[in-house]
Amino acid sequence: MADRIRLADLAKQAGVSTATVSRVLNGKGTVAPATRKAVLTALDLLGYERPERLRQRPGGLIGLVVPELSNPIFPSFAQNLESTMASGGYTPLLCTQTAGGVTEDAYVQILIDQHASGIVFVSGLHADMTASIDRYRHLQELHVPFVTMNGAHPGIDAPDFSTDDVSAVTQAVRHLAAQGHTRIGLAVGPSRFIPSQQKALGFTRAMAQILPGAAAPIVNTLFTVEGGQAAAAQLIENECTAIVCGSDIMALGAIRYCEGAGLRVPANVSIIGFDDSPLMRFTNPPLTTFHQPVRAMCEAAISTLLSMIDDTATSLRSMQFHAELIVRESTARCSR
Repeated sequence: MADRIRLADLAKQAGVSTATVSRVLNGKGTVAPATRKAVLTALDLLGYERPERLRQRPGGLIGLVVPELSNPIFPSFAQNLESTMASGGYTPLLCTQTAGGVTEDAYVQILIDQHASGIVFVSGLHADMTASIDRYRHLQELHVPFVTMNGAHPGIDAPDFSTDDVSAVTQAVRHLAAQGHTRIGLAVGPSRFIPSQQKALGFTRAMAQILPGAAAPIVNTLFTVEGGQAAAAQLIENECTAIVCGSDIMALGAIRYCEGAGLRVPANVSIIGFDDSPLMRFTNPPLTTFHQPVRAMCEAAISTLLSMIDDTATSLRSMQFHAELIVRESTARCSR
């Protein structure tokens, strides 16, 4: 196989020597996991078919339960989780949820029937404080390892890997206040969801500390474009000159409302999103938003899950990750 593949091309793409590429392809000698992954990535990028030996997945299946993929942040999570699982020798099984489609419980039962080695839940029912947690207790009774992401439920005894929403929204208020805004509103999803609760908590605290005495209006709506539009209508009617949104999709809805109402962003209204999902730098205007460290979150989640599967975990701790405020052109100094 190695002689039918241009080793020099692979070596250049992977940033390693041709001898290293040969060792990976032929399975001879010891190669660091990161180097092996770089060579496999080069194979895929250059369009080569992987040798049969490198297609094997001895570790088994890991279920990846994610919400609908119409929100661009979730494909980003899925891609990073899948690539990290695959580099660990496991086959990812993607389970996407859509309204009226297969439920989380149905997917979990499928994964149990398929003897999945573990499961990753991204923004699932674990993030809903009104949902039953019996499904997760059942997995623990069956000794199926799992981790959750973006929704650290206090009643679920499993590691969670989430963005620090409280800190992020505090940064947003501080940034807008420095731009002269005193009437700032928060648009987030339904209040039953943990990320919404954490963002609301951070917003209320930050407003009290940074702009004491100022109103701190919060609108709970849907994590959709339409939800962002509806929230913006209420907050602008409340004379807000700046809006912090719970997702980039909501922020795009808020911008759409402003355009329809004859308001300019950011000249009349400043808007901040959340996620820094792909293409947000190319919107009109480019969106100021929070960058979730998706890759680091996914690597930490899978590393922990694999240690649980191998029964080598020394500690099972949840982790919070810092979100970085990416300032673009949708925020500016208050014109009032």
